[in-house]
Amino acid sequence: MSDSARADGSSDRGTVKPVDEVELEELRGARDTSMAILIGPQDGAPNFVMRRIVMEEAGGMPAHTNAVEHEQYVLRGRARVGIADEIHEVSAHHVVYIPAGTPHWYDVLEAPFEFLCLVPNVPDQVKLVEPD
Repeated sequence: MSDSARADGSSDRGTVKPVDEVELEELRGARDTSMAILIGPQDGAPNFVMRRIVMEEAGGMPAHTNAVEHEQYVLRGRARVGIADEIHEVSAHHVVYIPAGTPHWYDVLEAPFEFLCLVPNVPDQVKLVEPD
């Protein structure tokens, strides 16, 4: 197969790489939390971004909204996740769906709390939610 670029910016080669070779970087605005872009535009993926998020002891994210939906798969650990006005306790093998524009937050209960997060490959806008 040739490595030709498609009209949408993707290529016909695909990507395969060990997750540990993708560097985790501190996630700004979160507590003791890092993120890595596993698959995204840098790999020629035109539609979605796959992110790996790792939260350490006392880690979490404050209440915020995003302009894009989130689809998550929990790999390990345990956390409380607030979505709108509901609180859920999640652990390995739970899936989480957060609609675009919905306030949500995370507090680690058992570290490391690690999950995959898939989002559309479009501009996102993050807004902190002020406490009542």
